[in-house]
Amino acid sequence: MSTPEPLRRAVPAPGPTPRRHRAGARRGRTAGLALAVGAVAAAMLVATQTGAGAAVQGSLPATTQFYKDPASQVVKWVAANPNDSRTPVISKRIASQPQGIWFANYKPDTITADVRTVTSAAAGAGQVPVLAVYEIPNRDCGGASAGGAPDLASYDAWVAKFAAGLGSGRSVVILEPDSIALTTCLSAQQQADRFASLSRAGATIHAAAPNAKVYMDGGHSAWNSAAEQANRLRSAGVLSNADGFFTNVSNFNSTANEVAYSKSVLSSLGNPGNLHAVVDTSRNGNGPAGGGAWCDPSGRAIGAYPTAATGDAAIDAFLWIKPPGEADGCAAAAGTFVADIAYQLAVNAADPTAPPTSQPPTSQPPTSQPPTSQPPTSQPPTSQPPTGSAACSVAYRTNAWTGGFTADVTVRNTGTASVTGWTLRWTYPGDQKVTSAWNATVTQSGATVTATDLGYNGSLAPGASTGFGFQGTFAASNAAPTSFTLNGATCTLA
Repeated sequence: MSTPEPLRRAVPAPGPTPRRHRAGARRGRTAGLALAVGAVAAAMLVATQTGAGAAVQGSLPATTQFYKDPASQVVKWVAANPNDSRTPVISKRIASQPQGIWFANYKPDTITADVRTVTSAAAGAGQVPVLAVYEIPNRDCGGASAGGAPDLASYDAWVAKFAAGLGSGRSVVILEPDSIALTTCLSAQQQADRFASLSRAGATIHAAAPNAKVYMDGGHSAWNSAAEQANRLRSAGVLSNADGFFTNVSNFNSTANEVAYSKSVLSSLGNPGNLHAVVDTSRNGNGPAGGGAWCDPSGRAIGAYPTAATGDAAIDAFLWIKPPGEADGCAAAAGTFVADIAYQLAVNAADPTAPPTSQPPTSQPPTSQPPTSQPPTSQPPTSQPPTGSAACSVAYRTNAWTGGFTADVTVRNTGTASVTGWTLRWTYPGDQKVTSAWNATVTQSGATVTATDLGYNGSLAPGASTGFGFQGTFAASNAAPTSFTLNGATCTLA
């Protein structure tokens, strides 16, 4: 299998620190990705492993309660939208859960106080915060998440100030996603300098906060080989200045394959007893999207709920490092909470209190055959059958790059009667192919594209509008369609 292109993570728009976001996902996912594990199955895996009689456990106590941030975007959205039809599901299955808190803005004058605000609140609640450090220079190799500290000396000083805010309580530090797996833009000397700085960062955090657990970048199971990632981790000081590594951040690979991959990395490191892994399960419940879609792909689901009771001595925790529902940059600006994304992730998952109903899957190493992603085990609410035609207008806007594009579509009911259930159709004059969509079900037959509502957004009163988006590819032409019909009526172009 060819080496897939690395993760692409877009830095959120400027805002107050600490950042409560981790945006983006890996671009260019290849066909050899691991089999998907459904959200229900992942939840059953955790539930079974956390029961009485679990014989093994990682270095975090199984009873660890991770910090639930009362100021997270999803918590604020739930509070502001009590009457939204999506709120009960989003509240129960996402807002109720602990998630990573991101520190991605270079503000050395306030970072200590920003961290202390979180750790003090967590200590007061008797919980353990998960803090993601994302400030390494030349972050994302100048890609969508470009930024970070101006140089390594500044980074070292910033880390010291970060560590000063951790205090004496327990904490989990996710140290620099992508910093070890993604080094394609660095010379050999620059890579060595970065790894030395990461090693110093781990040592600095441990010296300031002995009860902090530091996890370094382990990439994920469809990126670097386990042996290669182990070599890089070793160079970055994981054996002496970290408690382990993390995998699958902002990604969709199945828990089973991430566990198998983590154990392969540990084996390549010599199976040191003091090192363990944590796995991001925030949106891997249905595995990766088909066709390599990486940016806000539809049909995904939350995976195993956050827990330290993994039942596996090699795995310290399943965590939601990437906050579910925060956009990658296609459905909305990176880091923006989008209720439709959150709802899609949550609707097919089991409730966090649901007991297991079947045997959990067993962790298997990836096979040489390229497996395919499994579809969701259930479907979101279906739309009502369209009733009659409608007067309408459509705004179609694209953002294109070589060979690909995203489109935002706004549909407005310009008639005098309400629309209950809608179907929008158009025909491409070029060779565009839709690969994924959000806020609507989008299918394509030849050049003809059909978009239907998702039930909760199917009613349009006179003058009301709704929007959806999708990602696509093209080879020669990305010309915009010139005609749209809504429930059979021709729409005007806005």
